Amino acid sequence: MPDLWEKLLLAGIVIVVAVALRIVLVFAIRRTVRTLLAREQNKADDLGARARRILARASGLSAERHRQRVETLGSLLRNVVDIVLLVVVVLTVLAIFGVPMGPLIASAGVGGVALGFGAQSLVKDYLSGIFMLAEDQFGVGDLVKIGDLSGTVQEVTLRVTKLRDASGTVWYVRNGEVLTLGNVSQGFSTAVIDIPVAIDEDPERVQDVLRAAVGSMHEEPEFAEQLLEAPSVLGIGNMDGGTMTVQVLIKTGPNQQWGPMRAVKARAQRALAEAGVRGPILQARLNPPSGH
Repeated sequence: MPDLWEKLLLAGIVIVVAVALRIVLVFAIRRTVRTLLAREQNKADDLGARARRILARASGLSAERHRQRVETLGSLLRNVVDIVLLVVVVLTVLAIFGVPMGPLIASAGVGGVALGFGAQSLVKDYLSGIFMLAEDQFGVGDLVKIGDLSGTVQEVTLRVTKLRDASGTVWYVRNGEVLTLGNVSQGFSTAVIDIPVAIDEDPERVQDVLRAAVGSMHEEPEFAEQLLEAPSVLGIGNMDGGTMTVQVLIKTGPNQQWGPMRAVKARAQRALAEAGVRGPILQARLNPPSGH
């Protein structure tokens, strides 16, 4: 009987130590999460409004996205701590009460191997999801291309990623099957716009007209939120038949190039027409006379 009370006391001490260790580890994880969130907030507060927007576009991060990623990883770490401590406590208590651990560990090892073969795709999905979150490969709201799929990320979990394509269809992609991924929303977007004019026009004059028409678009309130810098006239891109193509480059926030592209084309057309610059020369097609 005294031996039983001694074993119960040892088991109680193990449980108390495990609970105390869990409290310390969970506190450390939560403190780290709060520190990371506060650091990101302080970084945003030290910048001006326009600088914050440009930084968010250039880095592909936002405060909300950063918060979701940090809290998800913090929750994952807490779950890992709970599982490890639970396994250690159970095995230690069983050893205290004299339960043979050899057969139990051998059986667990065989079961683990069998489970590993049966659930290896599931483990692969979870590991890939962890690395995706840790490396910030994409987040909710990003426009991504995964294989043949292209859509907006609706939800990211450790096992699957949910996408919605342009037609409204929702696709569920297992994280372990994502081999090649393109993030359209991370960093910035660029677009090269072709402006066709007559091949015998003066190239320098055409470029000067275009610079005057679109060079200050990034300073206008309508496009200040989209254009990261002034549109750049690159020069002659192609000469074919009666057409000379002048190219204009724009750099915008992620996936925000469509509106400025249309505006550049419209302004270029109006400016060239007002300057008297002719459009492409259409080549007449000569039809051979039909024989009799």
